[in-house]
Amino acid sequence: MDRPLILVLEDKNSLNQDLPQDLSRQGFKVVRSCSGTEAFDLLQGAKPDLYIINSNHSRRDLKTVRLLSRPSQGTPVILIVQESSETKAIAALRAGINDYFKHPVSFKELLESIRRHLPGAGAESSGTQPAFQEGDPRPGFIGETPHIRKIKAYITRAAAIDCNVLITGETGTGKEKVAELIHWQSARREHPMICINCAALPENLLESELFGYERGAFTGASEPYPGKLWLAEGGTIFLDEIFEMTHYMQAKILRAVDTRRIHRLGGKKSIPLNIRIVAATNQDPEDALAQGTLRHDLYYRLNVARVHLPPIRERLTDIPLLLNHFLKDMNRVYGRRVESFSPEVMALLLGYGWPGNIRELRNLVEALFINLPPQARFVSLTHLPEAFQRLHENQGQPQGEKAQLLNALLTTKWNKSEAAQKLQISRMTLYRKMEKHEIQSSQGVTGRLK
Repeated sequence: MDRPLILVLEDKNSLNQDLPQDLSRQGFKVVRSCSGTEAFDLLQGAKPDLYIINSNHSRRDLKTVRLLSRPSQGTPVILIVQESSETKAIAALRAGINDYFKHPVSFKELLESIRRHLPGAGAESSGTQPAFQEGDPRPGFIGETPHIRKIKAYITRAAAIDCNVLITGETGTGKEKVAELIHWQSARREHPMICINCAALPENLLESELFGYERGAFTGASEPYPGKLWLAEGGTIFLDEIFEMTHYMQAKILRAVDTRRIHRLGGKKSIPLNIRIVAATNQDPEDALAQGTLRHDLYYRLNVARVHLPPIRERLTDIPLLLNHFLKDMNRVYGRRVESFSPEVMALLLGYGWPGNIRELRNLVEALFINLPPQARFVSLTHLPEAFQRLHENQGQPQGEKAQLLNALLTTKWNKSEAAQKLQISRMTLYRKMEKHEIQSSQGVTGRLK
């Protein structure tokens, strides 16, 4: 695959003059320009995969975003500004940008945003999903416990039926990843997948973001905006934390689901819509119905296919798989060659409750690279953040049976006799307990990267 092409539009006096070079070192092709006209001359007809606007003039930047949005047809736009406010952020969103940063910007956060939005750059979540390619080894939903295997099989079956899907589960369990899998395994995979967090925007902005608006619909609407629902035409719209919507917005979504048509703000005609809706929530739908925060009719429209994701504490044998996956990711991002976790570290992490689930686990792996020496090959207890080192000091606290089994197996390098001896049980009892807790083999949990 060709290297992604990024067009960086920036002033001669912009605050981060090293940005194009930093991006080039990450493997991107970069074209830098001081004006849109000059940029298109430099590109010689090539279409960028992503735009970055990095300058000091907010009003001029928004005009540039609107100009780019017309021909870009969904090409992501990232805006970096010198001064920011809620009003400016909202104006930028309405102008069509995909992400928004204020100087000084963290290059790591900017790089993560680029990877989220850039097709083919390992995005984990994006505004517009890249087209599916047969044989693409794109990472799926990681896990090999029997329950997760059943979920994966159900996702494949649900993806093949063009129905609405409701994904439930605690924060950080991977609901957006499941939405991506449904889109990628469906007949809509050649079309966009648009994501929106319903809890992140106030009602008036959420309405205009979803349904769009015509020019002059409200103060500041100097250009029409098609809306996220229309931008997902032919593809999938992912509505995260949908139960955070007010009843008014729930009613508008329900009407769009029922009629397959939308009205833009200030518009005089309805627009046909061909999309699939995948919604997600960290709330219990039945509780939300009982409390009156969720409309029954919307719930029944969305709850055609239901995917419930278990928390990490209920799938302990997947923790080593996830840790190694994120370790490999961080090695690639930071140019390191860390190979594995020590058995003591793995055992400690298996005994932790992970209230933040997969998101917290990923953050831990990234935090490890702060303490890891440049040439380190293995993660030991001393490399863990202080909170986890304190957890190790309190390791005498009782653990669940499954965590005790995995702890013993890992610290004895899967020697069943030694593990049974450590647990003060017979080998046959150990095997029965392993079967009970679906601990099938040492494959994937040794901490070693392939």
